[in-house]
Amino acid sequence: MAKEIKTVIIRSSDTIIADAIGAAALLVMLFVGLSLPGMV
Repeated sequence: MAKEIKTVIIRSSDTIIADAIGAAALLVMLFVGLSLPGMV
């Protein structure tokens, strides 16, 4: 199972980077969205 995970990570390294950037952007948008009512 560990070998399979390693091969998946090696094969899709570009996709994983893009997914990590997307997840970070979603977290930022969530934080900003939750903070906006307190600022207004």
